[in-house]
Amino acid sequence: MRARGGRRHAAVPLVSTFLALALVGGLSACAGDDALGQRARDNGERNIQIGDGAIEQIGTDRRGAPVELSGELLDGSAWSRTRQGAGKVVVVNLWASWCGPCEAEAPHLVRAATELTAAHPDVVFLGIDFGESPATGAAAAQRQGLPYPSLSDPNRAAGVWLQGKVSNPPSTLVLDRQGRIAARINGAITSPTTLKNLVDDVAAEKA
Repeated sequence: MRARGGRRHAAVPLVSTFLALALVGGLSACAGDDALGQRARDNGERNIQIGDGAIEQIGTDRRGAPVELSGELLDGSAWSRTRQGAGKVVVVNLWASWCGPCEAEAPHLVRAATELTAAHPDVVFLGIDFGESPATGAAAAQRQGLPYPSLSDPNRAAGVWLQGKVSNPPSTLVLDRQGRIAARINGAITSPTTLKNLVDDVAAEKA
């Protein structure tokens, strides 16, 4: 086919055009706002798989070995489950500043942490800042108003630390007083009540 002026234009298959538009639309939807999308690209997170929010509770007779969790907090100080978390129920949340669902669940975590630690003196919260520098994580934790410390995990070792129960943020584990994994939320927390119920159950167990 010749257009006016005599130039020949190659026909573009409609299927190819449709697929290209769909791909662009899908990438735009996944990226969210430009700033968040850029942070994700900067951190190489294009292949992160977000959990579906499934909840798992593990009976006392089915729990594995205690989690050996220790390292450097975002402020540079040391933290160890066998010291700061000894004999306590420890809530561990895996998060990152570039993770949109982590940002969304932060207010629920703040409320749950505030209410649970007031009701249970033997409950402590700990974050694990995943795949970014301590400075970036510290700025995000301050902005979100997180009332508990976070370990720095720039090399993404959390999966090994937590016995393969979590690999990507957001995820939350509840450790019993022996340090064993008693419950897991695979994905973002959408209500503080969900986490509070899980922690209440573990806190009510006899040591």
